Amino acid sequence: MREVVVVDAVRSAIGKRNGGLAHIHANELLGDVLLGLLRRHDLTGAEVDHVVGGCVGQLGMQAANVTRNAWLTAGLPSEVPAATVNAQCGSSQEAQLIAHARIASGLADVVIACGVEVMSRIPLGSNMPPGGAHGNPRGGRYAEVYEPTVQFEGADRIAERWDLTRDELDRWAKRSQDRAARAWAEDRFGDQVVPVEAPVVDDAGTVVGSRTITRDEGMRATTLEGLAGLRPNQPDRVPASVHTPGNSSQISDGASAVLLMSRERADRLGLRPRARVVDSVLVGSDPVLMLTGPIPATAKILDRTGLTLADIDVVEINEAFASVVLAWAKEYDADPDRVNVNGGAIALGHPLGATGTVLITKALHELERSGGRYALITMCCGGGLGTASVIERL
Repeated sequence: MREVVVVDAVRSAIGKRNGGLAHIHANELLGDVLLGLLRRHDLTGAEVDHVVGGCVGQLGMQAANVTRNAWLTAGLPSEVPAATVNAQCGSSQEAQLIAHARIASGLADVVIACGVEVMSRIPLGSNMPPGGAHGNPRGGRYAEVYEPTVQFEGADRIAERWDLTRDELDRWAKRSQDRAARAWAEDRFGDQVVPVEAPVVDDAGTVVGSRTITRDEGMRATTLEGLAGLRPNQPDRVPASVHTPGNSSQISDGASAVLLMSRERADRLGLRPRARVVDSVLVGSDPVLMLTGPIPATAKILDRTGLTLADIDVVEINEAFASVVLAWAKEYDADPDRVNVNGGAIALGHPLGATGTVLITKALHELERSGGRYALITMCCGGGLGTASVIERL
């Protein structure tokens, strides 16, 4: 197989629910990020063979192949094809796997993997309302095979199975917030964020202006005492739920994109590869616990690459819920000083379909900042999937 390199990786700032990106069209948000990525290298877009994007809420403005629509909205060449995939929360990391495979196999030389989600306008679950006329995605005979749990329940069952307490989850949540605040204070994110011009609306919903969004909005002053006082996500659960809005990922808006090439094409274009993609996997996992996917995904990718976790300098694991990270860490006896060192989705947010390539972006920039060699990026996904990628800094 051909060597696949990462030339660049960027993201928008991550907007909080009903925040600075709440009124932007998904096509414009992702389109601006794609355009920003190309402009950093004086590319026109005609050099790209394929664009693959992730999006979970494929409804309304995010329906009808939002990746293609975003590319066209940005005024980029109509001859370049684009497709949108849905692997739930791991959608844009699955887009990266597809891009990796296309280049490695010789089907393409230049592919952009990306993702977008504007959850303020297309809320989680809006494309599958309970009792809706179009049916339930886990209805029919599904329940005869697997219990159709929701993610909140899966997260609490993970906490029970790995003997994780509310205090442990809250302490990880505070660590996430503290690390994200430090990262911004030290300008660790500045070079990876593409400024996005977003509409400003009045109380009647009329656009009255715009403003440039350049900073993540999810961070908030956090104390353990404050976290301890938050109401659980499942207040009536027995035994008691240990997850709250404070130790779970935030509903967010955002977009991200990674520019991948064959080594040969990067050389011909005069572009410097910043990392190589060592391997990428998508695995199935228990659909009832649902969110344990990073555990088998990590096992598979370490086995395929011949690496051990001790070889990994930077880990980006999505903080869908604190229990997801802590259960994975217990399984691998992971060094917390290498895990989500600049904060995760608890602090920064989780714009579903965009998060996979957000994590790749963060991992690449952190490898360069810290001088590390290998990064592992892994995510859990609704329905019982796990993603994992390893990149090596060049």
